[in-house]
Amino acid sequence: QLQLVESGGGLVQPGGSLRLSCAASGFTLDYYVIGWFRQAPGKEREGILCISSSGGSANYADSVKGRFTISRDVAKNTVYLQMNSLKPEDTAVYYCAARPRQYYCSRYEGGYDYWGQGTQVTVSS
Repeated sequence: QLQLVESGGGLVQPGGSLRLSCAASGFTLDYYVIGWFRQAPGKEREGILCISSSGGSANYADSVKGRFTISRDVAKNTVYLQMNSLKPEDTAVYYCAARPRQYYCSRYEGGYDYWGQGTQVTVSS
């Protein structure tokens, strides 16, 4: 069975850092595209970053450019989202999602058939 589990969210002060983890089971990252999405209160869910099955990455959100990075640990079958210089507007539920049988990244939810439950990130003083 396929499963994605996010962890690492919490409360952080502005300017702080968090690292979110997306642990995958039931499949290998070598055959899936993994995307990070977020949904802020009252906002539509948006694609932020993506990592392809080959390890290449794409950034789809100008608001996080230079602050957020995506990476993976193939030995642990885990994808990470490193978030630095956090701002209050980064407050959202963060999701990881898997796009099966694909090679290239996509910013759109279509094709991401498997989703984690999400983890809350709150940036506040």
